Formats: sequence, structure tokens, C-alpha cells
Amino acid sequence: MTHLPKAIARPSSAPSTLPVESTTVPGVDAADRVASLSVLAHEVARCTRCADLASHRTQTVFGVGRADARICFLGEAPGADEDASGEPFVGRAGQLLTKIIEACRLRREDVYILNVLKCRPPENRTPEPDEVDHCRGFFERQLAIIAPDYICCLGTTAAHALLQSTEPIGRLRKRWFAYRSAKVICTYHPSYLLRTPSAKRDVWDDMKLLMADMGVEL
Repeated sequence: MTHLPKAIARPSSAPSTLPVESTTVPGVDAADRVASLSVLAHEVARCTRCADLASHRTQTVFGVGRADARICFLGEAPGADEDASGEPFVGRAGQLLTKIIEACRLRREDVYILNVLKCRPPENRTPEPDEVDHCRGFFERQLAIIAPDYICCLGTTAAHALLQSTEPIGRLRKRWFAYRSAKVICTYHPSYLLRTPSAKRDVWDDMKLLMADMGVEL
């Protein structure tokens, strides 16, 4: 596993995790959201809109976490490990994301993690615009069901897909955006951090900004 620099490591004197209050939407409870997500997941599993992706996938990768999570982490697409397991962010980049979440004094099981695409692109290539369009209804419905207070876009593809922006990820950082009722922040994808360890400090700055707004003391 990739070790985080001191700039992103959780202080040893701090509690390992803090409770995260779930999102409260009048008339919608967690069980209803779980049921709605299950229905949507079955729809995703049957999708063949992207013939190339559908023909090469082992399985679709829907999402994981609390159906009433206060914060969602939105990534790009599954990789080989995710295609094999059916769960997003379980490979090296996923292990790093878990470290980031824990450094923020949160628990992976208390957030919701999903990707823009639900199928692995061949050779982990960048998703094509039409593939994003085909999956848009899925990730937008996921977010509508969960109704998080915050969304953290991990990388360019996620930020561009959610915000429908063309600005570079470096310019989208350190700014707040709105998506429906959620506040949105953008940062680098964990896979980028594996290639460019010096950017971990930038991500930690983004996480501090996010946690401060959420009321989590780091």
C-alpha cells in the first residue's frame, strides 16, 4: 500500500474516526434509498448501450457505501481490480482513497463511492464522451437517490461529467460548485497521486477545505 506523506496522514493523537451524520430528506428513509439503489443497480447490470464496454466487462461496478451518506466521492471508471470485484476503488488507487478518507477522520463505510462509468474501459483508457453520456442517467440517478450534502469529484473526468465543464482540474480546485442541493469540490484522482506523489499535498489542502465546511475538525 502507498504510504501517505505527513501532510495527508491522520494525526496519531486524533480519534481514528468521527461519526458522520447522514443526509435527512423528509419522507425518504435509508431503507427506501437502499431499495431504489438496488433497482437501479439491476438496471445498470443489464445495460449494453456501450457495446464495446459491455462485451469486455466481467461485471458492472455500481457503487458502495451508505445510501444516506452525507458525502459522495465520484471517480472516473472501474479498473481491472474493480471489474473483477464489482466494487469501486479497491485497487492501489482505491487503497489510497481509503487512506485519504481515514485521514479526514471519516470511515469508508460511512461515505458513498461511485464512478461516472459503470464498466471498465479497455486498457483503462479515458472514457469517451458518448460513454459518459450513456452513463449520465445512471450516476445522476444515484446521486438523486442518495441526495448528499457534498460531492467530491476525483479527477478531470468526474469533474467535467458532473459539472459539464471543460476547465482543467487544476483550475477547478479550491472552488465550490453546486449540483442540485449538494456542494461540490474537485481534486486530483488518487491514480494521479500514485504517478505524482508531490500532488498529495494539494489533495490534502482540498480535503481540509472540504472537512472545514462539513464541520469536521482535523
